Amino acid sequence: MASSLTKDSASTPGGEKTFFGHPRGMATLFMTEMWERFSWYGMRGILVLYLVAGVLDGPMEGREALAAAIYGVYNAVVYMAAMPGGWIADRLWGARKAVLVGGIVIALGHYTLAIPSDIAFFLGLVLIALGTGLLKPNISAMVGGLYEGQSSARRDAGFSLFYMAINIGAVVAPLAVGLVGEKVNWHLGFSIAGIGMTLAVVQYVLGAKHLGDVGKEPGTPASPEEKRAALRKALLWSGVAVAALLADIALGTYDIEHVVNVLAVLGVVVPVLYFVAMFRNPELRGGDRSKIKAFVWFFVTAVLFWMIYDQSGSLLTLFADGKTDRVIGGWEFPTSWYQSVNPAMVIILAPLFAALWVKLAQRNREPSTVMKFALAMLLIGGSFAIMGLAGAAAANSDTGKVTVFWLLSVYLVQTVGEMCLSPVGLSLSTKLAPKQLVGQIMGLWFLATATGNALNGWTTKLNAPLGDALYYSLWAVVAVVAGLAFMTAGRKIRALMGDVR
Repeated sequence: MASSLTKDSASTPGGEKTFFGHPRGMATLFMTEMWERFSWYGMRGILVLYLVAGVLDGPMEGREALAAAIYGVYNAVVYMAAMPGGWIADRLWGARKAVLVGGIVIALGHYTLAIPSDIAFFLGLVLIALGTGLLKPNISAMVGGLYEGQSSARRDAGFSLFYMAINIGAVVAPLAVGLVGEKVNWHLGFSIAGIGMTLAVVQYVLGAKHLGDVGKEPGTPASPEEKRAALRKALLWSGVAVAALLADIALGTYDIEHVVNVLAVLGVVVPVLYFVAMFRNPELRGGDRSKIKAFVWFFVTAVLFWMIYDQSGSLLTLFADGKTDRVIGGWEFPTSWYQSVNPAMVIILAPLFAALWVKLAQRNREPSTVMKFALAMLLIGGSFAIMGLAGAAAANSDTGKVTVFWLLSVYLVQTVGEMCLSPVGLSLSTKLAPKQLVGQIMGLWFLATATGNALNGWTTKLNAPLGDALYYSLWAVVAVVAGLAFMTAGRKIRALMGDVR
């Protein structure tokens, strides 16, 4: 990346080198995030396929439904872990240390997945979830810290660049990990994801000197009593969870769906409790409370968006595996390669959208954040309308399969919707967050994905009884109605946002 570093005294104090015109520390965070996302999307690309082929027993239809539910709830756990991860950074370690420890734990998790054992597999998933909870919200908060005191437009541009790192890693990962995992050995595929995460940690350590003081100290250090109270709560709830699991096993009633259902409930309950705690925080001023109320609107909308969007890794992957013709020149390409389509489209479209927003802003015609979110919901609804048609086409086909263009169309519409919501939401979260709660608000933003995926633990089970055409059409209608409702409430939401635009 050396060629991208240039002298730009207008952009950085003291004439320091910059990264595409952005702070030099962005190169460190960019490369760390790129390799971390390589590891995550590589593992995720083969997760459902491995669950169906390697771990779960029972008839194929039952395994597919359970695999989709486990996938959704596992994603939920990963993003739920962002909340305590944000708290640890805000109150104990600072974001810098939280990201480092998180990266090391994630790498250990991937290498554990590489061990051919069912117990090692689930232990590896736990480690990856814990590590991602530490890394994911805090590396994003550090990006925001690089732009402290700079304009909103410059911060938005920085997050757009950071978003490119996510998608570069996500494009390459399924191609490499998926090919090896599906065609050679599942566990060897998982080990490649671990190598990617190791590179992320190495890059982060080597580039830490360019981050200055960003993330070095916790925003509001916890008192000794607060630390003891947090430890007591963590031990208490961990003990309750272990005791419940052991009792279920001892009674002979254990079923993995029990775990799925409990975690799905937590995915809904946890964000509610966090919002209640935030509103009761005595340190918040009136303007801060108003902005958090506005954030609730964006949070709920994002939950529904990600609930639909993240089925691409579960139900859409299973659709690609069994109901899509993947043969090119006599060779059937791996199902997981579909997972590279969306991030590739993001890389192509992200600069175009960034330029579009700037051009519209110059003409004073840029859509508001509220309108962008509403458009995202209409587009995600449209993508599932296409899936409904694809499901009907597959059912009426002699081969039971459709061409690749159906799924490619779905991914294109979803990507345009993602451009209207995801980078905008990342930047918005740092702007709406009170200074003492930046890490936790970032955690809540990722928790929206967790809640959406937690709901998937239940909603994806409706696919088998309803059939593809009806199932996807149903959620298309729900998304479109939600988008119109959000658009209608736009004036009220903008008033709650105060000076944030």
